[in-house]
Amino acid sequence: MFKPIPVAIGLRYLRAKRRNGFISFISMASILGIALGVAALITTLAVMSGFQREIRDRMLQMASHATVSAAGEPLADWQRAIAVAAADPRVAGAAPYVEKEALLAGSRNQPAIVRGVLPTEEGKVSVLGQKMVKGQGRLDSLVAGRFNIILGKELAIWLGVGVGDSVVVTTSDFRSTPLGAVPQLKRFSVSGIFEAGYSEFDRGMAFANMHDMQRVLRMGDGVTGVRLKLHDMDRAFEVARDLALKLGGPYRVSDWASENANMFRALKMEKTIMAILLSLIIAMGAFNLVSSQVMLVTDKQADIAILRTLGLAPRAVMQVFVVQGTLIGVIGTVLGVIGGVLLTLNLEYILAAIEWALGVQLLPEDVYYITGLPTELQTTDVVTIAIVALLMAFVATIYPAWRAARTPPAEALRYE
Repeated sequence: MFKPIPVAIGLRYLRAKRRNGFISFISMASILGIALGVAALITTLAVMSGFQREIRDRMLQMASHATVSAAGEPLADWQRAIAVAAADPRVAGAAPYVEKEALLAGSRNQPAIVRGVLPTEEGKVSVLGQKMVKGQGRLDSLVAGRFNIILGKELAIWLGVGVGDSVVVTTSDFRSTPLGAVPQLKRFSVSGIFEAGYSEFDRGMAFANMHDMQRVLRMGDGVTGVRLKLHDMDRAFEVARDLALKLGGPYRVSDWASENANMFRALKMEKTIMAILLSLIIAMGAFNLVSSQVMLVTDKQADIAILRTLGLAPRAVMQVFVVQGTLIGVIGTVLGVIGGVLLTLNLEYILAAIEWALGVQLLPEDVYYITGLPTELQTTDVVTIAIVALLMAFVATIYPAWRAARTPPAEALRYE
């Protein structure tokens, strides 16, 4: 009794049994369509966010959060750079590195990036030692002067080599000989193989001792730069820039986001496009809502005419059907959010049940490098999807409600 008249009538229409059961069926189909669309969209975006997180985490296990390197020349005073970085409370670890693109030759040839590291310091910025699958434990085999090399698993397969075999590393640097300029090359012994679970590293990276790479590249005591691991990776560029300013020289600063900007941009675009496409499922539910509301307005012509003769304004009549249609949208959205969240939280168990029932493995570990389906339920995604669904439901009620408001009472009551 305390509700406004349009709200009370709209709620009554929602609860009351209609004479035309087909209208009720269309309304239920609208609720179900909106709920399915919302649930599907929440689950899909959660899975895509989970894969993005998995890719980012695996990449950052091997890549540094930020790097500081000299502009166009080796970084000579790298010990001071590490000392300054270690004094920064935002830095979790720092280590020098030497990096060069090279052609590796085994049974076959394959280009790759060879990175020279200090075995005792590399653990501060990456988990390379924990990713070893063949060879000696961790990075103990990278002893200065032995010219050992550790290859990614896919890179070793492409080269056709294993632990104990030799590979020839050829760089783009040339040295003068009596026969003219020849490329710089050195034979390394494969002492280990790692598997990071990220194709860019497994197929395109090799690691050697930093001092060995300095000798091969004739860099003296200089290094390519200093790699940083931070407590907050989202502040990577800021921390690297501050370090470069403290060192007081022309340094080049880069962070993980800028170095992989194209990949993360592509993943974001893929997620956006998928969200737009799956929103069409919600739109289908909204179109069903338009149909059910138009049929309801036609069915309630006499009620509308009586309300108009009793003094209910056209605007209030419009509000009646807006309330009734919006409530259908709210019910569908709430059911969809609950269903989507529950489906996302139990998706791994559902996937395991499907695999068991069908006797197949939907995500083979040797292909996808994962044993389950990663998900990340983000509150912003859920809220955005719910708001979009509610807006679609509200917009879908406008035309039928406007049509109800224009119903002439005399014409509607002529044959009653």
